[in-house]
Amino acid sequence: MTNSHIRFATEFPIAPPTPRKGRGAVTNLQGRYEVDQREAVDDGWLSAAEEEGEPKALRTQVFEERAKSILTRNASPDIPFGVSLNPYRGCEHGCIYCFARPTHSYLGLSPGLDFESRIYAKVNAPELLQRELSKKSYVPEPIALGVNTDAWQPVERDLRLTRRVVEVLGERNHPFAAITKSSLIERDLDLLAPMAARGQFMAAITVTTLDAEIARTLEPRAATPSRRLRTIRTLSEAGIPVGVSIAPVIPFVTEPDMERVLEACAEAGACNASYIVLRLPWEVAPLFKDWLAAHFPDRAERVMGRVRDMRGGKDYDSDFSKRMKGEGLWADLLKQRFQNAVRRLGLNRRDRGILDMSHFRRVEPARDDSQLDLF
Repeated sequence: MTNSHIRFATEFPIAPPTPRKGRGAVTNLQGRYEVDQREAVDDGWLSAAEEEGEPKALRTQVFEERAKSILTRNASPDIPFGVSLNPYRGCEHGCIYCFARPTHSYLGLSPGLDFESRIYAKVNAPELLQRELSKKSYVPEPIALGVNTDAWQPVERDLRLTRRVVEVLGERNHPFAAITKSSLIERDLDLLAPMAARGQFMAAITVTTLDAEIARTLEPRAATPSRRLRTIRTLSEAGIPVGVSIAPVIPFVTEPDMERVLEACAEAGACNASYIVLRLPWEVAPLFKDWLAAHFPDRAERVMGRVRDMRGGKDYDSDFSKRMKGEGLWADLLKQRFQNAVRRLGLNRRDRGILDMSHFRRVEPARDDSQLDLF
């Protein structure tokens, strides 16, 4: 692991508009804050694989980041939580639709391939959380874990930052909810199940489609759809309230699969469900269009046409009342389909549950008495 403030690699040229194995984005689109303009040029030194149209493999780099704060607060009326925690910036899952991609622009990096291959690990996240929860001014409320980038993404296997964060929350009896598309969450059942038994934890698994071929290009390094269903079953059997998030619903790509996804997840043990229509903020729009052109050229225009039908004629509308579900005839039909399926399957009958805040322990930080040794 290298320190992000000391060394940046220079081995990542702008990728040609050709899919890379194991990667979601097909380009390394410049971030909106970059000043210098770059242009890809063929100087004749392509490798044999690149000559045949197969781009060079792109390895993941992980950079240490010492964050100044760890809890993020929001007041968005369409988001069901007020506090979130993300141990990582960037996500190796490489989901082409990820609304967090534009955040890499703040680092002077691309929301494209950089977002999924240059991961920033907040190595002091557990210590920051411990300090925050010890403050006398801290008012406890449920924390949403991993809502921007997946807290159980591949690098977590070695770094174990998320596990250490969960340990802190468990020690303090601090309730939280988590959303993931990774089976790695099963590793931490020994911590999560006891918290769920105390009413302090619930989970959601994102399942966009049951089609493994589509998932391989849409979310290339996330768990397969069948593996996610097994994770839902495992969590449910461990006594953890688990829901399914169908996010995003992509017209003509994952949208035809919606009822089948709900049926499979209900059968696996999911007790609630939600959905979000495809969102294309900032650089996500051109990245998604490039992905469509590469993988679904036969239906790209239809997909974007339907997206605009649900976005008032635009690629995206950030209005709080519209951004999650869209608007218009097609959005209404999608909502009806979802509600009918949920009703038929008996999902969302039980209240999602109110996480129990009553057992939160505010542990005072240990005093540093080293100065007393001077006297």
